[in-house]
Order: sequence, then structure tokens, then C-alpha cells
Amino acid sequence: MSHTLRRRSLLTGAVAASAALLLSACGSGSTGSSGDSSANQPSAQTNNSPYKGSYLGRTFTKPDVTLTDTSGKPYNLAQQTAGRTVLLYFGYTHCPDVCPTTMGDIAVAVSKLPKSQQQQIAVVFVTTDPAKDTPSTLRSWLNSFNSSFVGLTGDIATIIQAAKSVGVYVAAPAQGQEPVHGAQVLAFLPTDNKAHVLYTSGTASADYQHDLPLLIKGVTA
Repeated sequence: MSHTLRRRSLLTGAVAASAALLLSACGSGSTGSSGDSSANQPSAQTNNSPYKGSYLGRTFTKPDVTLTDTSGKPYNLAQQTAGRTVLLYFGYTHCPDVCPTTMGDIAVAVSKLPKSQQQQIAVVFVTTDPAKDTPSTLRSWLNSFNSSFVGLTGDIATIIQAAKSVGVYVAAPAQGQEPVHGAQVLAFLPTDNKAHVLYTSGTASADYQHDLPLLIKGVTA
């Protein structure tokens, strides 16, 4: 099997497993974001949610992690996005499929909002391949979608731990292979800086466009 096919197979499995983990937790409350304790696990999805995304009854705390932004400066995710609606995604710039399509769908949705609402949103892309995704590489790639999108890189172990804290699977790239990562987008409300809504791979741009004004207002189900 070629490296590309193997990578896609691994990615598909990781995405499916990670999405199933969170969504099964929504249904039963029996599975956690990190697999360590039921105390910080997402609970049942709220059936009357106004969101197109999957509403999580129990929330994820935004990772209090300091990484490096595309200007080469330290960027504390929790502090520097406090009070803003945040869409958080873990991926890498040379990803051939879900990363560019996800960023593209979000970019289209953001572009259709009034400027006043766009300024209240932080789209944060954290690389899962820091060896290749330098700050300048991240900036150039993200500019093709939206120049306001935040790109972060750093130590892979720190990135893996940050992803794990919000229920996203990330593995360090094996030599000669592509990174493997979950494809969820987590939406954090500006009112409590916690993730209440989850979007899986393939979420339509129209769904993001519908949900973003609700996220900005901090609507909960």
C-alpha cells in the first residue's frame, strides 16, 4: 500500500474513531475527552439545540497553552482569544483533503458575515506537523483562506497534549509518513471560553454560517 493510501486510511480511521468517541459520549456520557476520568467528559447532546453542529451538554475548557504564532511570537491560546468566539482545528498545511476543505468552508462562512461579526471570531489552526509547518509556511497557507486566521506551531508533545485535552486525536508523524489527526472543529463561546459545539469533517459552509451568529451571542441550548 502506498504512503498516501496508508495515510488516508489511518486518517479516516482516526477521524471516525475520534468523532465516534465524542458523539458516543454525547449519547451516553460514558466516554471521556482524554479517556482518563468521567469527571470532565462531554455528556448527552441536547436535542433542542439551535445549532447545526453537535451541541455538547458538557463542555471542554479552552487549552491554556502557549505556542508560536505566524509572526514567531508566543501566543497563549486561552488568554489571547478570551472573550471571542473561537473555532479551533488541528491539522497541517500539506494535508491533501480534510484540512483545506475544512478551512475553506469556514472561510466562506466567515466572509458572508457582517464585518462587525467577523471581528468577533478567531479561527485558530494548530499544526500537527511543526517540523514542516514553520510560521511563514502557516501564514502563507492560511492567507489563501483568510488573512485573519490564526496559525500556531510549537513542540509536538505540547500540541498533542492540547489536542487531547479537548478530545481531538493527534499523533506525532512517523518518519516518512504523514501526520494523523482528528478532524473535529471545536467552537468556544465568548461568554465562558468553553467549547459547547462540535463540527465533524464534511460540515457544510452553510451550517457554519448559520451557527456563527449564535456562537457570537453565546447562545446555549
